[in-house]
Amino acid sequence: MVLEISNCDNCYKLKGSLTENNLQTFIRTFKDVFNKINHLTIDIEGLNSIDREGVNMLTRIHNEALANKKKLTIIGLGNKELYEHFKSNDAA
Repeated sequence: MVLEISNCDNCYKLKGSLTENNLQTFIRTFKDVFNKINHLTIDIEGLNSIDREGVNMLTRIHNEALANKKKLTIIGLGNKELYEHFKSNDAA
């Protein structure tokens, strides 16, 4: 499935699948994003699937936000893989 990304006031809505097959769309959209803005919101409510590579990309953007002292908010329900990944990192 295709990944669609829409933006309104630095809130990026993801729709479809965030998988290895369409990571280039994600990478192009968020390349150097923290050079332009201080606070980024990513809404994952519209994702119907995410694989390990998709979780890794969200982890990378999270780490980039931390490294640049920028704010990142990820919102949306129903994505168990992502929730479990960040939950396990908090416990470690």
